[in-house]
Amino acid sequence: MREVSGSTWVFQLMIIFILIFACFLCLVINYSKAYRVKNEMISIIEKYEGVSPTSEDIINNYLLGESYVTLGSCPTNEEWYGVNIDNGGYETARRGTQYHYCFKYSYTADRQIYYDIIVFYKFNLPIIGELMTFQVNGTTETFVGDLNRY
Repeated sequence: MREVSGSTWVFQLMIIFILIFACFLCLVINYSKAYRVKNEMISIIEKYEGVSPTSEDIINNYLLGESYVTLGSCPTNEEWYGVNIDNGGYETARRGTQYHYCFKYSYTADRQIYYDIIVFYKFNLPIIGELMTFQVNGTTETFVGDLNRY
């Protein structure tokens, strides 16, 4: 009888470690996708020298092609803009509104432009569901651009 209860304990311990590994794997896969999306968005913004109607359409089509549907809240303490790929166009980030990605532009000392970007990824498990939302931040290289093109 002791052998049966001992093997049950080992079996439960193995199941716990398998669940921990599955949680870690889900987190890594979601982070990897968000990181890849962020890098492609940075490349598109740098190629088109800013967020313009053309670059925004390309980014939104890329996100739709990657099945990126994660939503999150943008910071509202600075001039952040949020984009919802379903509606198109961007708007000043509002508290309590969910967006697919966020961006803001800034100037360097010599009047060059760079963009900060935020994309989101969620930690969700198949049975439990969504647990948390995390951010992946990125910054473009500086470039000379015209913010009045939009």
